[in-house]
Amino acid sequence: MKVVKAVITAAGKNQRLLPLQTLVDRDGVSKSALAILAEEITSAGIGEIAVIVCPGDEAAYAAAAGPLARQMRFIPQIEALGYGHAVHCAAAFTGTDPFLLMVGDHLYTSRTDASCTAQLLATTAIVNSAVSAVQATHESKLPYYGCVGAQRVPGSDRLYEIETVIEKPTPTEAEQKLVVPGLRAGNYLCFFGMHVLTPSVMEILGRQLKEGRADLSLALAEIARRERYLAHELQGRRHDIDLHYGLLSTQLALALAGNDRDEVLSLIVESLVQSQS
Repeated sequence: MKVVKAVITAAGKNQRLLPLQTLVDRDGVSKSALAILAEEITSAGIGEIAVIVCPGDEAAYAAAAGPLARQMRFIPQIEALGYGHAVHCAAAFTGTDPFLLMVGDHLYTSRTDASCTAQLLATTAIVNSAVSAVQATHESKLPYYGCVGAQRVPGSDRLYEIETVIEKPTPTEAEQKLVVPGLRAGNYLCFFGMHVLTPSVMEILGRQLKEGRADLSLALAEIARRERYLAHELQGRRHDIDLHYGLLSTQLALALAGNDRDEVLSLIVESLVQSQS
């Protein structure tokens, strides 16, 4: 399954300014979070990107994207009808094609030469099905993420067959429905902010909207019942800018994964020493 289109959601009331924040990337260059994310997408071979934004934010996002704005289409979410609706705003853009879905307030660091996006696309090309990236996450972080119940694919260390999807489960609910054999106790497979989805998700979201309100997690749960749907535990980490100190921790992660790692470590040690004096 070849993926040539990507959708970035960035219209959330409390998240809409986060992709515009400036960080220093792994090469030591100051860029917006949006530009860093878009570079990862295009470097993985995707040439068309739709960004779902609040009405009136189009110009700010185009400026933040820099030269990559030429490969972007900015689609306003006219009504604030939730995340599922935001995704469905790109239905005309994705059409009958599979697509990469990413959230605008996450950035990523990889533990391999391939970026997290490239890892996910490579897996999708092999398994020819919908695949969501996941990360083993402690139960204290469950209020922030969607979570999956799954069984490990035989012969694979990082692939799982998804059986159910629950958005922001309670620890009790997770313990009852989302335990994955082989994970450390108190840890669950939570979404990474990165999915490759088949066109059927747009059909499900469209039907939900006609019935009331679209919910992506419920749509993904239906996908798991209707077709093969996998989770891939990538060799990397997600960094959520929206968390408390999220911008700081994301910047540290990028810096420590980059060319200036030694300089950054020296600065951190110097700051720690000064704080104790």
